[in-house]
Amino acid sequence: MQAQTSSGADEILTNDTVLSLAAAGIPDEALVAKIKASKGMYDTSTANILTLKQKGLSGPVIAAMIGAADIASKPAMSMDAADPMIPHPAGVYFVSPESDHKMVVMQPTVSSQAKTGGIFGYALTGGLASMSIKAAIPGSAAALSTSKQPTFYFFFDDSNPGTAAQTSAWLAGSASVVKSPSEFSLVQLMEKKGRREARVGSANIAGAKTGIMDKDRIEFNYEQVRQGVFKVTPKQPLQAGQYGFVYSVAGAAGGALTARVYDFGVK
Repeated sequence: MQAQTSSGADEILTNDTVLSLAAAGIPDEALVAKIKASKGMYDTSTANILTLKQKGLSGPVIAAMIGAADIASKPAMSMDAADPMIPHPAGVYFVSPESDHKMVVMQPTVSSQAKTGGIFGYALTGGLASMSIKAAIPGSAAALSTSKQPTFYFFFDDSNPGTAAQTSAWLAGSASVVKSPSEFSLVQLMEKKGRREARVGSANIAGAKTGIMDKDRIEFNYEQVRQGVFKVTPKQPLQAGQYGFVYSVAGAAGGALTARVYDFGVK
């Protein structure tokens, strides 16, 4: 007859279960391994920790129970929960009225092509007139569209301290550490055939500038909801068109340029 084995996946350990195993002489190493491999419902209040110690449980075993209870008490990570208090992977989300106000993650569009405008005037005036440098964003329209008064949520790495040390959603170009929406610029994208453009620099005889021009910025409000999470709303209703939050512009004016844009359309 073939032996049947059970992994104990459906077994739920409790304070009493662990005390029973310890009383049976199970060594600490095995108890800790069992706690980490099994589901558990532990009462790790101060009074119960003292009781566990008085009944002979060692420090490592109690610590394993506390760790398991802490993990079990934390809400699971979500990609679309409407509540910003629920953990989300780091990134930019917008609230979709069409899907019960759930959050929809926005994927950044990366532009690695720069175009210039106003070259004729620049040449005609010997560089007195400025020429503009524009980042070309692929596609004639963003994949996501919103209303004229959209709501966004920015989840930064420190909203999930447990995973922030492992990876970062913002490691790109010059913006390797981002902690606030104030480091972003909201702009309306210029619509061209098969692409959209954002003005990200200018140059004249006096020099060159790289970055979003002040006159192109659209003002928005932001408020911190909790650590690493911000609610963002434009100060004024947006007109129909293409828009984007630009947070990283790297490269020399007139040369190779990389821009990262969280783009969206307004109906």
